[in-house]
Amino acid sequence: MSLAGSQQNRMSSYPDAYLDSESVRRLIRRFDAWLSRRYGIFVFSQQPDCVLRLQRTVAHRHLSLPDCQIERGDPVLLIHLWNERLSALLPPEVGLGRAKALQRLLLGSLAQAACYLSEHVELANARAVGGVTVLLGSEDRSGGVQLVERLGFSVFPYRSPLGRFGEFWENFYSWMLIWTYDPVSLPDHRLWRLRRREFWISAQQFRLRFGTG
Repeated sequence: MSLAGSQQNRMSSYPDAYLDSESVRRLIRRFDAWLSRRYGIFVFSQQPDCVLRLQRTVAHRHLSLPDCQIERGDPVLLIHLWNERLSALLPPEVGLGRAKALQRLLLGSLAQAACYLSEHVELANARAVGGVTVLLGSEDRSGGVQLVERLGFSVFPYRSPLGRFGEFWENFYSWMLIWTYDPVSLPDHRLWRLRRREFWISAQQFRLRFGTG
């Protein structure tokens, strides 16, 4: 085995190889829960198959969408994975069945989010719905990018307010969340290959595409 390969294997299992993994996972879960409260991330559906949560916030930069322009400071809704729920619902084996289950859960959760958005007048001023993720893959035309584009989202490179330094630490935290909640997928998400992207759709198109009528 090459030195590079040996280093990759150690990194893919870190921190299991060096720390009390269950204690670290508990700490990360608590910190993740605290961050969710701190940033106002909320549960919008009690359906057992919902794997998303939402956050009311404002756009941090200008976004050019096919049907509208979003200006910095405009009200938007951010989509967040509900990590605890998702990890409990996905099959434990990596493969096609897992990918299909994930797609089904996400589509169902987006439909529930569109229903929630339509029914709550306090969200009527939200101009766009989107999020930031490392789960779309590292290539420009990865399968993940093409999937969200087929769903109607526009994909943009992520720009951390703290530059490359900030993006590294955001990626590191995302990697630790994957290790905590979905460790079987960790080999597909090497820390040094993680690439953050933003995905956005206008609120009007979100309701039209995912709403139930």
